[in-house]
Amino acid sequence: MKIGIGQINTTVGDFKGNKFKILNAYFKLLEEGADLVIFPELAVCGYPPKDLLLKPKFLEDIQNSLNQITKEIRDIPAIIGTAECVFENDRRILYNSAAWCKNGNITKYFRKSLLPNYDVFDELRYFNSSETINIIEWNNKKLGITICEDIWANCEEYKNIKYKNNPIEELATKNIDMIINLSASPWYAGKEIKRQNLIKEINQYLNCPVIYCNAVGGNDELIFDGESMVVDLKNNFIEQMPKFKEAVKTIDFKIVNSKPCFSTKPEIHNIHDGLVLGLRDYINKSGFKKVLIGLSGGIDSAVVASLAKEAIGSKNILGISMPSIISSRHSIEDARILAENLNIDFKILPMKEPIDAIETNLLNLFKGKPRDISEENIQARIRGLHLMAVSNKFNRLVLTTGNKSELSVGYCTLYGDMCGGLAVISDVPKMKVYELAAYINKDQIIIPMNTINKPPSAELSPDQKDEDSLPPYPILDSILDYYIRQGLSRSQITSIGFNNEQVDWVVKKVDQNEYKRTQAAPGLKISQLAFGVGRRMPIVQKYLN
Repeated sequence: MKIGIGQINTTVGDFKGNKFKILNAYFKLLEEGADLVIFPELAVCGYPPKDLLLKPKFLEDIQNSLNQITKEIRDIPAIIGTAECVFENDRRILYNSAAWCKNGNITKYFRKSLLPNYDVFDELRYFNSSETINIIEWNNKKLGITICEDIWANCEEYKNIKYKNNPIEELATKNIDMIINLSASPWYAGKEIKRQNLIKEINQYLNCPVIYCNAVGGNDELIFDGESMVVDLKNNFIEQMPKFKEAVKTIDFKIVNSKPCFSTKPEIHNIHDGLVLGLRDYINKSGFKKVLIGLSGGIDSAVVASLAKEAIGSKNILGISMPSIISSRHSIEDARILAENLNIDFKILPMKEPIDAIETNLLNLFKGKPRDISEENIQARIRGLHLMAVSNKFNRLVLTTGNKSELSVGYCTLYGDMCGGLAVISDVPKMKVYELAAYINKDQIIIPMNTINKPPSAELSPDQKDEDSLPPYPILDSILDYYIRQGLSRSQITSIGFNNEQVDWVVKKVDQNEYKRTQAAPGLKISQLAFGVGRRMPIVQKYLN
């Protein structure tokens, strides 16, 4: 038996483009001799379609596109992820389904049973759950068909999520010959190990081969890593498809090169490649071709510019240095050297005159008040105004450069350094930014060493250093991880050994600055709990913990 896997990169709502990718992969896999072809979850419309699923016309377009695709499918069947709309008593019911297509017809739908409603998932808002397990007899084999979450009920980490049924446990009673899973499983650092372990556990539990077909690509904040896999009857991996890349592959179960271990790359390698993919797709799928970055000479903007070069190439990037009278000379020089190393266009826009003009305009209103953060933020906002003006004039997407540590505690300026269309590293803690810089420099010096070695500074006041206002970043990042990702209380964090005053300050700042994060540009998700759609905190609240 030969199974063809189409690990494709779809775009939400791009029915023409998605149709092309599905059929192109299908015919390539037919040429390789596939007996059955599998595509990811919701491949017809792209994942996640969100509230587009509430539009009747969108649902009609999904069905029309699936019908067009199906007309091209020959006697080799294809299993294609789609949204299935049915009517019962004049009421529209929607399922997250897989269509079995053969000889120009849709002969059967397999419906998703477990609908995730946590983290970034909100499938109960759109879909109905099926309580019927999916089995089909094909080619003298009994196949169990599952869709993404259907296999995750067996994962120890998610056993606290209560579902009415467990498709894997039910399939275990049916003596199936193979289980197939269509997925659009968002990636975060470390998830590939959990996924690998889950697939092997299911393989052992069901005592049959597992075919796992995952989506790849970036859609909004989410990054899908692909890395579809096949495990044989003996619990060996016989195929591990590329990570963060489109790929099609036919697996011949009669000719296998099994391997007991799953190939893995260092976490920072995956974070780097994931960010590049997410950035590239966000730019291209949004209709942009060029980007704009404010280059401060600091490590954050240097990392973002380096990632952008890998995503879309040097010729499509403009870096702008915007020095004020407070900016150090080495900051301008570091930005210039970075631009030369990246071979990107580089401009300098001095900020002294526009800042002076704003301060002069406010002079009477601010009379008698000491200089404080108000004047500091004028600098940041003037820079944001310039970036957005250039963005409008030359149709360039502005990439913001703030990291997760800063965004967590509000060490950023609304309508200033937060201006932009995509917050590339907003889910990357500061210490991980340093790791990324080292990774980018592994073969040659791209990011100037002075940028990496100098104390980080917003340079909004003379001789300013980040640690004048913040705890040292290693401590800050640790406290943030305990509070945000792990959900520990202040007392629990201090019991670990952290300074009580520092913990109180960090927690207070995180809670106070929810309003800023609500107004931030969308960011690429690389951790288990990122700001944005996966973390929904009230802005106005007085809960102390």
